[in-house]
Amino acid sequence: MTTASLPPADLPGLDPDWSQVVSAPDAAGVQRQWHVLDAAPPEPLGTVLCVHGNPTWSYTFRSVISELSDTWRVIAPDHLGMGFSERTERFHTLADRIDELSALTDALDIQGPVLVVAHDWGGPISLGWAERHHDLVSGIVLLNTAVSQSDDTHVPALISAARNGRLLRTVTQRTRAFLDGTLRLAHPGLPRDVADAYRAPYRSASQRQSIADFVADIPLENDHPSRTTLDTVADGLTALRDVPTLLIWGPRDPVFADRYLRDLQRRMPHAQTHRFEGAGHLVVEDAPVAATVRHFADDLAAGRTRELRAQPALLPTTSAERRTLWAALENRADDNAAAVVEMGRRGPARTITWKQLSSTVGDVSAGLTAIGVGPQDRVALLVPPGADLTAVLYATWRAGAVPVIADAGLGLPGLRRALRGADVQHVIGIARGLSAAKAMGLQGTYISVGGFAPGLRRALGVDYTVVELAQIGRQLPTSSTPPVTAEAAVLFTSGATGPAKGVVYRHAQLEAQRDIVRDTFGIRADDRLVAAFAPFALFGPALGIASVVPNMDVTKPGTLTSRALADAVAAIDASLVFAAPAALRNIVRTASTLDQAQRARCERVRLLLSAGAPVSRETLRAASHVLGGCAAHTPYGMTEALPVADVTLEELEVGGRGNGVLVGRPVSGVQVAISPLDPAGGATEPLTDSPDVTGEICVRGPHVKDHYDQLWATQRDSARDHGWHRTGDIGHLDVDGRLWVEGRVAHIITTPAGVVTPVGPEQRLERLDPVRLAAVVGVGPAGRQVVVAVVEAPLQPEGVASIELVDSLRLAAGIDFAAALVVDALPVDIRHNSKIDRLQVSAMAAEVLAGRGSGP
Repeated sequence: MTTASLPPADLPGLDPDWSQVVSAPDAAGVQRQWHVLDAAPPEPLGTVLCVHGNPTWSYTFRSVISELSDTWRVIAPDHLGMGFSERTERFHTLADRIDELSALTDALDIQGPVLVVAHDWGGPISLGWAERHHDLVSGIVLLNTAVSQSDDTHVPALISAARNGRLLRTVTQRTRAFLDGTLRLAHPGLPRDVADAYRAPYRSASQRQSIADFVADIPLENDHPSRTTLDTVADGLTALRDVPTLLIWGPRDPVFADRYLRDLQRRMPHAQTHRFEGAGHLVVEDAPVAATVRHFADDLAAGRTRELRAQPALLPTTSAERRTLWAALENRADDNAAAVVEMGRRGPARTITWKQLSSTVGDVSAGLTAIGVGPQDRVALLVPPGADLTAVLYATWRAGAVPVIADAGLGLPGLRRALRGADVQHVIGIARGLSAAKAMGLQGTYISVGGFAPGLRRALGVDYTVVELAQIGRQLPTSSTPPVTAEAAVLFTSGATGPAKGVVYRHAQLEAQRDIVRDTFGIRADDRLVAAFAPFALFGPALGIASVVPNMDVTKPGTLTSRALADAVAAIDASLVFAAPAALRNIVRTASTLDQAQRARCERVRLLLSAGAPVSRETLRAASHVLGGCAAHTPYGMTEALPVADVTLEELEVGGRGNGVLVGRPVSGVQVAISPLDPAGGATEPLTDSPDVTGEICVRGPHVKDHYDQLWATQRDSARDHGWHRTGDIGHLDVDGRLWVEGRVAHIITTPAGVVTPVGPEQRLERLDPVRLAAVVGVGPAGRQVVVAVVEAPLQPEGVASIELVDSLRLAAGIDFAAALVVDALPVDIRHNSKIDRLQVSAMAAEVLAGRGSGP
C-alpha cells in the first residue's frame, strides 16, 4: 500500500495550491487517503464535481478548474488507486467507486447546487452518485462516456485488446501500453510535458494496478459482477431527466464511438449536445471544453437551461394560416404542364409534369412510411440537383422525415463528418452517393435512385429503389401532415467560414422562407425559374412555379455558360434566373458565344437574382445586359437565413461608394440590428439600429434557422440575444436604413491603432487597374496585428510587391500596409467560388513575411 501524496509542483497548468489530501472511507469502511484538487472563491455559486476516467487522473480537469474557480468551487478527486491517491490491495468495482465517491463528497461537505462533470469511466461513477444525490445536482456535463454495452455492439478495439485475459495485466499494468495508447488519442498530440504529467502518478507497475483493475471491471459480459450496477445506473437516468444536461463529444474516438453518444441521447432526451469536430477521446485536451462548461455553468446560475431557438411568436399559431411546402403539388395534381425540367448533359432534357411529380411524391412518401421511415427520422439525400432530388426531397417532407443535405464540395472527409454527425438513419442516393455512404460508414436503410445490376445492388447494400417504394406506396394512404413545429431539414453550410455546420429548420421556417421569397421578388403563378443556385434549385414546386436545372454542375456554379443558360431559358420559357455570382461571371465571360436566337431567348427573362457571395455592380450589370437588360437583384443572406436584405442593380448604381458591400434594405418581415464592436474587436455591445455603427450583423425573422445541430455552444453564441441570429458578418446600417457588409467577425484586424474591417479596403484596391482580386488580412497577435494586402495582379511578379505597387495600394485603400504580396490566385470557397479564405491568406502571408514560404 502507498499513501496519498501531492503531485510535483511543476506540472504544466496545475496550481500546487489546488492539491490537498483528504481522508474518507473506502467501500469496505477502511479509512483511506485521497488526493483532491479543490479551488474556490470566497462565496461560490455552487460546486463543480469533476470525475475522471481511466487511465487519467484529476489533472484532466486543470483547465476546467482554472476557468471556473473564480465563481464556483471546483473539486476533482483522484479515485483510490489512481492519480496521487492512496494505492490499496482492494479490487474496486463500479459499485465500490460510487460508494467511495459518496463517502468522499460527504467528507468534503459538498453543498448544492452541484454541477457534475465527468469523462470516460467517470461517467457511470458520477451518474451513480448523481442518482443518489438528486437533490443536490443542478446540472450534468458528460464527456465521451457510456452507460451501456449492448450484446450486439462491437467492443472498441483498444478495450478488446486490453481486456484480453492473457494480456490484460501486461498491456495495462506491467507496461505502459494502455496508458500511452490513450495519451496518443489526443488531436493534436499532447505536448511532451503534458503527456509526462499524465504519466507522473503511474511510473511503476504497482502504481498502475488500478488502471488494470478499471479495465477488468468493464462489464462486457452479462454475468460480469459490475453489469447489474451499470444497468442500474443506466436505468436510473430516467430520474435525472429534470436535470439540465450537456453532452460534449469528440467524434474522433476509437473507444466511445458515436453509437454511445446516441445511446446517451436516447436515455437522456432532454440533453443538449455539442460535438467538437476533430476532437477525440481526450476531448478536454483537444477542444475548448473548459469555456463550454463555463457557459453551461453560467446558464445554470442564471436559470437559463434550454437551448435558445426561434421565438414561438414567429411561428404560425393555427392550421388555418398554414400552407405546406407541398401544397402546390396537391393543387396541381392533375396538371400536365412541366413542373421540373432537367437539361441533359449528353441527351435530351428530361421533363416531369406536375401530375407526375405529385403522384410520385405521394407514392414514394407512402412507401417510405411503409418500410419504416418514421416521423423525424433523418434521411441523407445523396442525389444531384434535378428531377430525382426534387421528387425524393418532397416525398421525404411529405412522409414527415427530415432530409439532410450537404455539399458534395465538402469532399468525402467533410461529408463523413457532416452526415455521421447528423445521425442519419436512411440514405437515398445515386450509385456514386451510395458508394460514398458505404465508405463513410453510414448505417440504416439504403434506397437507390435508379435501378442497378444485381451485383452492384448487393455491393452497395441497396434495400429498395425509389421505383419499388412508389410501387409499395401506390395503394397506401399518404402520411399525416407533420406539425408546423416539426423539424423539416438539416442543411449544412459550405464550410467557407469554418467547419460545415448543420442548420436545422422547422416546417414553419421553410414555409416562411418560401413566402418571403415570393413576396420580396413578386413571384407570380405564371413565372418559370432557371434554378442555377444550389440552395434554391429545389424551391420551384414549393413556390408553385415550373423550374429548370441547367446543364451545369450546380455545386460548381462557375461551370454555367451563357449557352447552357439560354438553353435552359428556352426549355420552359423562363422569366426568372437565380444564379450565384461565379455563375454570372462565367455567363458574362462566355456571352460572345451566343447566337442571335439564343440572345432572343435570354431577353425574355424579367428578373435576375444572384446570392451566396458579394457580386460587383459591374458583373450584375453585364449579366443583366446578357438577359436583355432585365431587372437585377442581389439578395443578402446565408444558410441560416435567406433572404435578409435585398438591393437592385439600380440602387447599387446610385448608392455611391461606402465602406463595404451595399446589400440593401431588410426585406419585409425581417429585422436587422448591429452589435457594436468593442476596442478589442469583439461584438459585445447591446444591439442597435443607429446608423454608421460598425459591428456584428444580427437578424430576426420567421424564416431564420431554428438551431445548429448538436452544436450547443455555437447555437448559444449565435442566439445570445433571444430571438436574434448573430450572422458572423460585420457591417453597418447607413442613415437611409441600408445595410453594408464589411467582412466576417473572424477576419477583423485588430491593430494598435484600432479595428480594421477588410471589405472596404479590398474593394478600393480592386478598382486599381493592376489588381484583379484583393484580400486585406492581419498578421500577428490580436491587438498588435499589422495589415497586409495580398492581391492577384497578373502583370506583376509574384512575391513581395514592389515599392511602387505598395505605394499605389496604400493610396487606393486609404489605410497603411505593413507589406503587400502578389499571388497567382487567392483561395476561394468551393460552393460559391467567390468567398476568399482570409484565414488561409493570413497564415500564408505570415509565412512569407517570416521568410518561410512563397504563397499559396
